[in-house]
Amino acid sequence: MAEFCSSLTRYRRRHTVPVKIGPIEIGGGNPVAVQSMTSTDTLDTAACVDQILRIRKAGGHIVRLTAQGRRQAENLKNIYESLHRVTDDTALVADIHFLPSAAEIAAEAVDKVRINPGNYNDAGGELDALIDKCKALGRSLRIGVNHGSLSSRMTALYGDTPEGMVASAMEFLQRCRENDFDQVVVSMKSSNTRVMVQAYRLLVKEMDERQMHYPIHLGVTEAGNALDGRIKSAVGIGALLADGIGDTIRVSLTEAPENEIPVALMLTDYFAAREGHEEVSDITDPTLFSAFEYRPRKSMPTAGIGGGAVPVIYSELTSEQRACLGDGIVVAGATGENPVAEWRSTILNMSARGDMRPVIIHRSYCETDPERLAVKAAADFGVMFLDGLADGMYLECEGVAQSTVDEISLSILQASRVRMSHTEYIACPGCGRTLYDLESTLEKIKRATGHLPGLKIGVMGCIVNGPGEMADADYGYVGAGPDRITLYRGTEVIRKAIPQSEAIEELVSLLKKDGRWIEPES
Repeated sequence: MAEFCSSLTRYRRRHTVPVKIGPIEIGGGNPVAVQSMTSTDTLDTAACVDQILRIRKAGGHIVRLTAQGRRQAENLKNIYESLHRVTDDTALVADIHFLPSAAEIAAEAVDKVRINPGNYNDAGGELDALIDKCKALGRSLRIGVNHGSLSSRMTALYGDTPEGMVASAMEFLQRCRENDFDQVVVSMKSSNTRVMVQAYRLLVKEMDERQMHYPIHLGVTEAGNALDGRIKSAVGIGALLADGIGDTIRVSLTEAPENEIPVALMLTDYFAAREGHEEVSDITDPTLFSAFEYRPRKSMPTAGIGGGAVPVIYSELTSEQRACLGDGIVVAGATGENPVAEWRSTILNMSARGDMRPVIIHRSYCETDPERLAVKAAADFGVMFLDGLADGMYLECEGVAQSTVDEISLSILQASRVRMSHTEYIACPGCGRTLYDLESTLEKIKRATGHLPGLKIGVMGCIVNGPGEMADADYGYVGAGPDRITLYRGTEVIRKAIPQSEAIEELVSLLKKDGRWIEPES
């Protein structure tokens, strides 16, 4: 048994207590629920209800709305009442930032309240008061920790780490326990998939040690859009679903929120099909696997593969490397319903025998839709690279063009933090706080900078979580007010409140000044 799941080779859902979110129940053996968040102004009742209904039509049953102030929190009642004139099968969640008073107001109107320990002001015992109100009204509570917004106290103690994220969550969870309140959901979100996965695993370990069995919400923050956004989300979420962790998920895309739902449903359906899968050989020495730190397998370098070299994709193998396949380089196939278990068993048992040949993991898919292929492959392959177990990947799919298969493969490696092959965009999905058109702006920034491999650019809607969530970005483009943008170099503010019409040009100028610019090929 692993410290964060019941088995490394057997799919089993983690046991959690049931939690009611209005008409929806999660945990307790219920199917994994999917959710999204509105990007409309929370003060615009009609626009919010319309967007919620589109999310519901797509298959989402839980919808979050920002309530950054008292006015937004007060309008949640109008949104709830207007929605319930049309349907009563959708749960509403209020997203609170700094104001405990907004949380208490919101609790009177919605089914669940989400607070972030990193920015929720609990100086006067406000959390206890909120818990009391949730208990009295039959509301649930999400303790939502974000990697980029830990409190200064936690950062001083732990640094900006998975351990700090878990410690932050456990303080609030312990308060819930002391108040005899179990209608709690917890999340550990990050735009860095490695940090995210390690944080959730540590959380499960810590909760299990304390006999806490609260449901878990999964998500990769600021994943971006298009195939890259879907792949990054599937890598992080899939890594945890593969081990039975997760009771509800959100795929955060810089697109219309209803576009998130089909991707999320694809993931939940894909893993639900693993129930009762065929037996996979046990791992003889589980200590060879590290769940809480990145500890790559020490493979023997062979023809430039393994030994710490950047992972390869099959189509780029040289003739020398291909000649080593099967003898000096192992191709580990997975044909069953649980490929992660098969690969883990093969690779870790090789290491236990002292066989340190490099391993290229292989799986073939019967898909014709690139999006479906991308989501499934990312959910399968990603965790093997997050954990440093594989030296290369061989994604095979006859129904999709090879160039697209290669693009998907490289994106999986990048999302898994092991090989940077193109520009990475840490882009938020937007919410009612966003004061400019995120979708179109992201596309413009991509057109301007998409030829700069290895560069990480944050595109964030506002300053509430933006600077923190893009903390590992090289540069940041952050909403500072209506049609105003602040530019960052790392975490340093370079220019404040630039007119949006000038901001992309200023970003390019900054890249040129820093020597990070390459002229695009004509």
